Amino acid sequence: MLISRKHAARAVTRNRLKRCIREAFRLERERLGPLDVLVRPPYGAKPSAEMILRLRDIFGKLSS
Repeated sequence: MLISRKHAARAVTRNRLKRCIREAFRLERERLGPLDVLVRPPYGAKPSAEMILRLRDIFGKLSS
């Protein structure tokens, strides 16, 4: 997983983005099955619980 400085200038924010993506993937892992996923957050995205819910929704659509 790679989050560049363009996505977030501070390392703390980049790490929080990674944690959000990992958590959403962890919660949907069993439904996804064997699948490679590339997640590229928009520049300036803020890590939040809403981000996790949106990613879970997207992952859910992939598993259907």
